[in-house]
Amino acid sequence: MTRTDINRDNLLNNVRRMVVKVGSAVLTTGEGLDPEAIERLATQLSALSDRGIDVVLVSSGAVAAGRQRICERLKQCRKEYKDMASRQAASAIGQGRLMHDYDEAFAKHGKATAQMLLTRSGLKQRERFLNARNTMERLLEWGVIPIINENDTVSTRELEFGDNDTLGAMCLGLIGADLFVNLTSADGVFDKNPETHPDAKSIPVIEDIACMDLEAMCDGKTNVGTGGMYSKLRAARRAAQLGVPTLIVSGKGEFDLIKALEGENGGSLVLPECKTVSSKKFWLAYHDNPSGSILVDKGAANALLTQGKSLLPIGISAVEGRFDRDSLVFIRTQDGDELGVGMCNFSSAELEKVKGKRTAELAALVGSIDFDEAVHRDNMLLDAAI
Repeated sequence: MTRTDINRDNLLNNVRRMVVKVGSAVLTTGEGLDPEAIERLATQLSALSDRGIDVVLVSSGAVAAGRQRICERLKQCRKEYKDMASRQAASAIGQGRLMHDYDEAFAKHGKATAQMLLTRSGLKQRERFLNARNTMERLLEWGVIPIINENDTVSTRELEFGDNDTLGAMCLGLIGADLFVNLTSADGVFDKNPETHPDAKSIPVIEDIACMDLEAMCDGKTNVGTGGMYSKLRAARRAAQLGVPTLIVSGKGEFDLIKALEGENGGSLVLPECKTVSSKKFWLAYHDNPSGSILVDKGAANALLTQGKSLLPIGISAVEGRFDRDSLVFIRTQDGDELGVGMCNFSSAELEKVKGKRTAELAALVGSIDFDEAVHRDNMLLDAAI
């Protein structure tokens, strides 16, 4: 969908396929899962499906459901689990309960659901990414509502998406979605944190999210590992790079998603960027966490930013971190300013040998190679929303 196709008063005009992400704050109460919230969501998404729109749901709530079940059955009641092992155990208990409640709610509208648990490592290999895409395509072809969550029971801090906002944005490229809807407890995006600034004003339309200071808008709270508005805005920026608009809107109470998509019920619409990236570059930039950093000199930085060149070893001034060949790395200036990310052809040990060297010198330093570039321009995304 291009920017000119977007009508805030009726987003459904050009939507064929959408990803809807719902967070725990929408689905739960202080006691656990909110059955009324799940019923409302199933009703809204079923109505969209009946209009011929493919809907993929990315849902949190497994940990909260598990915590509720542990309290009910084992009489061990806790407000939260901070350590990973406990969160993973609670998720393992709660995932079945969450899916059961969803399946029952959607069945009332004649819809079938399918559970898909994804991990970042599972999408790291392009072949496995495409296999996940094929599975989801078949489910949508059958009229099934895929319900996606991170596979918390096997994810590690190094491999996890960190939050379902990130997972939702990743699913956009997975299925070729036209719209990303992020249901939250907040009524859209504000110019300042409304919790600490009573004079904060809502922003109905965000035309250029790349130019916004997301950290300042969120009072410097940039921890994306537990969700929050920063992670939602970062996910919206990734969607914008892919050419997908994002609607951030409240899913609490008697919300009506279709009315929100028709311009009512508030919320904030984030427009896609004018210059978008391919789904392959999107996958390349966001399929993994960067393993290290490459610092480049001014000449190399200029060649990357203004001439669309690949990064050659001669332009590299320093290497940070340890990584293998074909790892995702940050590309930064010598001052530490981030230029983007890319897949590096050399390991960190090899880069230490070839940095600052001319192409003719490479073979003598690291042996026979099939490439001259440290990072090819086709395997690079500048201005990435990491």
